[in-house]
Amino acid sequence: MQRLRVRYAKRGRLRFTSHRDISRAVERAVRRAGIPVAYSAGFSPHPKISYAGAAPTGVASEAEYLEIGVTTPCDPDQVKQDLDGSLPPGLDVLDVVEAGPGGLADRLEVSEWEVRLPGADRELAVVAVEKFLAAGTVEVERLTKKGPRRFDARQAVLVLVVSEGTDRTAAQVLGEPCVILRMVVRHITPAVRPDDVLTGLRLVADFAPPVPPEVTRLAQGPLDASTGALADPLDLDRDTTRGGEAGPTGEHVAG
Repeated sequence: MQRLRVRYAKRGRLRFTSHRDISRAVERAVRRAGIPVAYSAGFSPHPKISYAGAAPTGVASEAEYLEIGVTTPCDPDQVKQDLDGSLPPGLDVLDVVEAGPGGLADRLEVSEWEVRLPGADRELAVVAVEKFLAAGTVEVERLTKKGPRRFDARQAVLVLVVSEGTDRTAAQVLGEPCVILRMVVRHITPAVRPDDVLTGLRLVADFAPPVPPEVTRLAQGPLDASTGALADPLDLDRDTTRGGEAGPTGEHVAG
């Protein structure tokens, strides 16, 4: 069975779509596109489509990932075209590769986020970020299925900055400035989400945006320890399927 790994975006109003509804949309699109998806055995066979690191409901993303098992070999570029054409606007297929060895979820170590805060004060945001980063721990509380849970939101945050740019679109539409935060957050348990970081900013500096934030995941993948940059989690699959093999340090050597 061939496995295909797909990167897709969740944009616009579809950021409010639940993961269950996205799964249903993908399954319908796979059937509509004629992709020969494999099915599990048993009394209730289901398509072999799995998801890794899905963003929360209400959050847009440029880096969502899923894996499809197919019964006959498929051209990844053709699958990309057919699947993208079968999905609703706002669910956009960005990349498809044939899966190499190793699990995709294991590569998704960190996420880069952009958080737009319309109407927020930039100077207060800068002070709040400085206090957050200077803190040893920042305990926040989130309501989970098992009840309220307290955890440290600081330990997962590798990068947190107030962007030097300005959101001209928001300024034109809303008639007020828009602070933009950029953050790189390590995937740990329990997961630390952008809203947890915003809760931490409120706790350490009483910084709270006047309207709900607009959150977008820009990327997720493995972290380069030497540079602190995110790598494309599908690069290893591309190198493997093109005849390369992983070297002892994770670099790839042409075969």
